Amino acid sequence: MKIYTRTKRRYGLSTSQKHINFFKGDDGKKKGPKTFKTKEAAEGWAKKQGIKKYEILPAKKNKKFKVGVIA
Repeated sequence: MKIYTRTKRRYGLSTSQKHINFFKGDDGKKKGPKTFKTKEAAEGWAKKQGIKKYEILPAKKNKKFKVGVIA
């Protein structure tokens, strides 16, 4: 993807860099799971989303929690 000099000048970007991520937005990295500070917050979110079968899993060395959906 080529970004032309006129466009770079319009946005105040340096012309020696490519600046692809500035225009693309998403850098293609996979986003991680949604985490919660408490088990109660994770359960509340799961109920709000309408998930009926779920389990609370530890994340980040048991400092945070994530919701695992049971199929």
